[in-house]
Amino acid sequence: KMNDEISHRGPDSEGKLIEYPVCLGFRRLSIIDLSDEANQPMFNEDKSIAIIFNGEIYNYTELIPELKSRGHIFKTKSDTEVIIHSYEEYGFDCVNKFNGMWAFAIYDFRKKIFFASRDRFGVKPFYYFLDEKNFIFSSEIKAILQINNIKEANHGKVFDYLAYGYKTNNGETFFKGINELKPAHNIIIQNDKVDISRYWNFNET
Repeated sequence: KMNDEISHRGPDSEGKLIEYPVCLGFRRLSIIDLSDEANQPMFNEDKSIAIIFNGEIYNYTELIPELKSRGHIFKTKSDTEVIIHSYEEYGFDCVNKFNGMWAFAIYDFRKKIFFASRDRFGVKPFYYFLDEKNFIFSSEIKAILQINNIKEANHGKVFDYLAYGYKTNNGETFFKGINELKPAHNIIIQNDKVDISRYWNFNET
């Protein structure tokens, strides 16, 4: 249902991963590496890590030589695979290596870690709903509403919009209970603990 709701975002292919405790869905718009091997969800060599990724890593070709020198083997020419191997090599700090626009989600089956990130200026969207049982996310709110039909408005956010225009970015949306991962932030879920943290700040000097 969620994939169907955002089919316009990715008309070239559809992918799903359903393996407890995670379900990942993806609609692909092919830009880099048009082959089927670059479809998503994408996995590392032993399929212990899965990723879905929206965006483009502009410097991905520059990162490949160092990753290859450290033993990583590439099967595609896609920037998606560069993110996977960068996560394997550098962990959560991999985002500091990237120059681009992105919203990606990684699940590490071996470490039982969910790791998602949004680019520094929030070019790519990332919306989510979180309660004590579920974490539901998508590039569009209407896909989340397919699973959790929230009808209550976030009155504070509506007031901000009417008073100031759509300029406030505090992570809230017009829907109560649905938030936006703020630009330059990561979200990490491990051992039932959720950590949302900023990984980059704009240096004005």
